[in-house]
Amino acid sequence: MIGAIIGDVVGSPFEFANVKTKHFPLLSPQSGCTDDSLMTIAMAWALLEWPLAQFGQAAAEAMRRVGRMYPNPKGGYGARFQTWLNSPSPAPYGSYGNGAAMRVAPCAEAAASLEEALDLARQSAQVTHNHPEGIKGAQAVAAAVYLARAGAGKEEIRRYIGEKFYSLDRTLDQIRPDYTFDESCQGTVPQAITAFFESESFEDALRAAVSLGGDSDTLAAITGSIAWPFYARGGPDASMDALRRQVIPLIPPDLLPVVEKWEHRCAASTP
Repeated sequence: MIGAIIGDVVGSPFEFANVKTKHFPLLSPQSGCTDDSLMTIAMAWALLEWPLAQFGQAAAEAMRRVGRMYPNPKGGYGARFQTWLNSPSPAPYGSYGNGAAMRVAPCAEAAASLEEALDLARQSAQVTHNHPEGIKGAQAVAAAVYLARAGAGKEEIRRYIGEKFYSLDRTLDQIRPDYTFDESCQGTVPQAITAFFESESFEDALRAAVSLGGDSDTLAAITGSIAWPFYARGGPDASMDALRRQVIPLIPPDLLPVVEKWEHRCAASTP
């Protein structure tokens, strides 16, 4: 989850002011948590505080509670998700937006198996994003995060995602020139995963994701959620630790205890 939050913060200044290069300030006064971080933390809260058998219901409740706590995050909520948050009778609305994919990392981190990661991802998505492409996006990211935590190499992860979810035959250099803002899972998830595959470090992964342009905070949140467990094997390096220390104070204070509790849980349950 911390990789997703850091990615969100790094990408946040560029969501509506895209850059097409890796050369940009990693953090600036404009950097901050958006709805991507808030809803990712909500997923962790649901997994911490409610029985796993009630996860779908818990995910919806946690997102709505966080939404009420922070009704106007940096960048705002999507229009249909905002309506869902405020509805007295919330129901799935057939979305295939990338919101299903950007918040899913805790599902993979909580799972005891790849199959459980996929099931939790499905449940997390379908309370809002119950379109098949919305569920597919969430499951693809959860699978990549789970495999990264479990020690799989990049080629193993690439093969699994390619066989089960998306074609990954385009490089970043091929994607970048004509890539524009795209809020769909199918227009965000393969690109974000490709940024991870072409990276050389956690920071490089985030820079690669942001360099595509488009929905920069969500791209970097997805890429970061995969890159953090991959590059933190054996413990985060000094640059990752330093970046985490810089981002932690930007997390909303009311939600920071959830993040800290979740990190402690994850440290004790690496597959």
